[in-house]
Amino acid sequence: MAFVDLKDICVSYDGKTNVLEGLNLQIKEGELVSLLGPSGCGKTTTLRVVAGYIDTKSGEFLVDGQNYTKVPVHKRNFGIVFQSYALFPHLTVKENVAFGLKMRKMDKATIDKKVAEMLEICGLSEYKDRLPKQMSGGQRQRVALARALVIEPKLLLLDEPLSNLDAKLRIQMRVEIKRLQKKLGITTIFVTHDQEECFSISDRVAVMNGGVIEQYDTPENIYAHPNTEFVARFIGFENFISVHKQADGTYKAQDYTFKTETTGKDEAKITIRPDDIEIIDEPSSLNGVSGIIQVRTFLGKSYQYEVSTPIGNLIVNGDGNKVYETGQDLNLRLPAHKIVLV
Repeated sequence: MAFVDLKDICVSYDGKTNVLEGLNLQIKEGELVSLLGPSGCGKTTTLRVVAGYIDTKSGEFLVDGQNYTKVPVHKRNFGIVFQSYALFPHLTVKENVAFGLKMRKMDKATIDKKVAEMLEICGLSEYKDRLPKQMSGGQRQRVALARALVIEPKLLLLDEPLSNLDAKLRIQMRVEIKRLQKKLGITTIFVTHDQEECFSISDRVAVMNGGVIEQYDTPENIYAHPNTEFVARFIGFENFISVHKQADGTYKAQDYTFKTETTGKDEAKITIRPDDIEIIDEPSSLNGVSGIIQVRTFLGKSYQYEVSTPIGNLIVNGDGNKVYETGQDLNLRLPAHKIVLV
């Protein structure tokens, strides 16, 4: 049985259009699951349903077999970390972390013990008497995490908690979040629009679009085997070729034949990442296509080429060992094991 179970959840803000459309999501105890998708896909709405900030139009929400659909926010015992951290500016680090425990009317000795332990776990002990304005963004983020974790929540909810940090700090903090989550074994829902951040931190990922989950799987499977064109485009596939299936199981695009390791519908699209297209010396009759370089872009360690071919423009990343010029002919091969059908 799933520890967290969202069953046929529908949400509408205007009573007419559903923002979430029959959403189903099951999370195992101790898992960190990310909701990934563009703005407006419904990921934050889903998190707010779980938190209790939004009433559902229909459906049920269960945690550990208990129905939480109508349970008010203050009785859910969930830890929440917001994008803005939402720390109390007039309270010290220690007082911020202790706030939830005081609201639960615990005795002072218990509060002091729990706060001290959590500050130690989060690496904040030496900052306990500072105000939030005296701390860096990463330190404030750890305070927000400590405050959410100290109440020993049934669920930890993270709403794009790293979006206000610079790139280097984001990487450090996502490692820190993963470490804390695994150390404490807390079931966690993490909302983000950042693919790299999501894949690096998650046990499973729900890719959302238009209020529904298009794919729910491990980061590895989603990265290598997106189920739909939307998922493929969102996670970095840039080349899409319309094809039709032949009697021998290969796929045809105009006069070009492509062999794949999987088969699908008679009319489909094949897609491949720019890094996976090979630049070869001679034309290939199978899985090959030739074209002319239209645009060359320097990426630092390598070059990216936009190549005009009879079956459309393809984006190709070269390894940088050999540089090709704009206007130059290029022979390409799409390896069968790297092609995905959508």
